[in-house]
Amino acid sequence: MSRLDAVLAQEIVARTMRIIDCNVNVMDERGTIIASGNAERIGQRHEGALLALAQTRTVEIDTATADRLQGVRPGINLPLHNEGRIVGVIGLTGEPAAVRQFGELVRVTAEMTLEQARLTRLLARDTRLREELVLELVRTETPDATLTDWARQLGVDLAAPRVAAVIEIDSGELGVDAAFNELQRLQTLLTTPERDNLIATVSLSEVVVLKPVVERGGRWDYNSHRDRVWQLLARMRAESALGVRIALGNYFAGAGGLARSYRTAATALRLGRRRDPNARAYFYQDLALPVLLEGLHHSWQAAELARPLVQLAQVDTHGQLRDTLLAWFGNDMHPGRTAQALDIHRNTLDYRLTRIADITGLVLGRTDDRMLLYIALQLDLTRPS
Repeated sequence: MSRLDAVLAQEIVARTMRIIDCNVNVMDERGTIIASGNAERIGQRHEGALLALAQTRTVEIDTATADRLQGVRPGINLPLHNEGRIVGVIGLTGEPAAVRQFGELVRVTAEMTLEQARLTRLLARDTRLREELVLELVRTETPDATLTDWARQLGVDLAAPRVAAVIEIDSGELGVDAAFNELQRLQTLLTTPERDNLIATVSLSEVVVLKPVVERGGRWDYNSHRDRVWQLLARMRAESALGVRIALGNYFAGAGGLARSYRTAATALRLGRRRDPNARAYFYQDLALPVLLEGLHHSWQAAELARPLVQLAQVDTHGQLRDTLLAWFGNDMHPGRTAQALDIHRNTLDYRLTRIADITGLVLGRTDDRMLLYIALQLDLTRPS
């Protein structure tokens, strides 16, 4: 701690004066009063404090001595230590015989307050640095030696397998302060019980979590992670006013795996929300194909894949044939289930599928042609709006 903070010093004064019936001053390392029960004294040089600083000991000043010094009143002045050095002086106003009994207790209490503030500041710094580390890890696929050393200093093992999750937060009608408090509650839920999660608050609406991978039989236990997502959502509904959506990405081993995992989670959230806005959890494994295709939209390959749907749209002005295709693929190309889902006769379904084949020039009995249509539909469904 380089200098004594005036706000913290005034807090020490206020706390102390609620207990003892005398004025209290706190002076910095130059002997200047930076906090006092008497506001008029703030900013004055305190010669008693200068003596305590110079002699590195408690200095008592009686009435006779005070008369010979400038700006000094009778009292007792005790050096304040923090981080192994003197950072200031705390003074109690009054005849030494009357206030001496309180001096050591006040000094120890003040030093404990300073130490607590230092530890709180270090914890906040450590939390901030860990958040910045998480953000760097999800941004780069090539972690360098600097990032590795940074992680080591924070006690983070980059070799430990982790998978990314993205939490989207909807604070609804909550104000900023209430939303921030709820966000802190969410962070507590993510760390209690201790799961060694690495957490970064991107904004009031997004949190990134790098979760240790749960393994079973030497492999990533995806189902365990899926269950934990639902458990967290249940706890949030019970304990918080926030609305949240959670997307779990895929696990990738090796350097750069966290960045890829984060991208799969973020893309699964974006695409999942578009497909089913009422859902509260999205999983890469459920959306793998559209997530993997998401980056193709502006490529020539995407234009080629879209050609059958373009041809279909020119004839299918009401979208009936397109809806038929969606139902067909959605029911794993099972004719009976598809006809039931569309509430049509099997013969009507066969007629529509034949029409689709004629318009697009594709043979729906061939796996490759079916795949072309299916991928075209997936690209169309995930096209940015």
